[in-house]
Amino acid sequence: MYAIYTEGLTKHYGDTVALDRLDLAIAPGEAYGYLGPNGAGKTTTIRLLLGLHRPTAGRARLFGIDAWAEPVAAHRRVAYVAGEPALWPSLTGTETLEFLAHLHGGVDVAYRDELVSRFELDPRKKVRALSKGNRQKVQLIAALATRADLLIFDEPTSGLDPLMEVEFRHCAEEARSRGQTILLSSHILSEVEALCDRVGILRRGRLVDEGTLAQLRHLHAQTVEVTFTGPAPQLPPLPGVQVQPVGPSGLRLRTTGGVGPVIAALAGHPVATLTSQEPSLEEIFLHHYADPARGRIDD
Repeated sequence: MYAIYTEGLTKHYGDTVALDRLDLAIAPGEAYGYLGPNGAGKTTTIRLLLGLHRPTAGRARLFGIDAWAEPVAAHRRVAYVAGEPALWPSLTGTETLEFLAHLHGGVDVAYRDELVSRFELDPRKKVRALSKGNRQKVQLIAALATRADLLIFDEPTSGLDPLMEVEFRHCAEEARSRGQTILLSSHILSEVEALCDRVGILRRGRLVDEGTLAQLRHLHAQTVEVTFTGPAPQLPPLPGVQVQPVGPSGLRLRTTGGVGPVIAALAGHPVATLTSQEPSLEEIFLHHYADPARGRIDD
């Protein structure tokens, strides 16, 4: 049984296709990074999983239970953190945490107190007096304290300072080590790279790439930087390899296959240094979105 399972999940808003036949399967205990720029369909997916919107077609199940047809049962094991905290301004932080605990059906109170300390939150203040970052802390503490089997994070570190971002990562790593499932939608790619077992990339409502970081890197260009003791040689054409001069004695080679043909082509030339670099998650992401002609992200 999957923690999250969608089949042909589709959502239209009038003539706009927000999500197009999404097939997603996330195992219990897995941390899954969900990437895409604004408007790609990430938040729509989360709203469908939470039963906030009815799908136009397809289905979404949480631990085998239909998220729309049986919302109470489906969400009993779920905790959610939104990117834009919408809390009750007249309540204090303590009152908000208590209310959310009762709403969920109970929390680990000792762990909640620990989280208040770790996130350096003053719960005595009213929500209206809290900055966005501190309101985000209230959401995070409330969700993490549930020890829910599935944690859904939509831009969870929005508004947090760098130290609190690190604390969130520690908490998420601890949750993953306890076997909790994480769905993490974030624009902070280093955060996803550090926390997630697998990554899915959305483009205009469709899942265009998915896999472990190792799998995604294997499918994308690898860069080899070479410097020579003398002038850079003229290499023969190599299938799947782009060659770019770097100064008088250097070459940058980008290969979508293995580096074997590159090494073979360099044999016999006076190589001084050679470095090989796999693509980062940011480069993989930009591969699907960057429009070189316009120099920006194309959604």
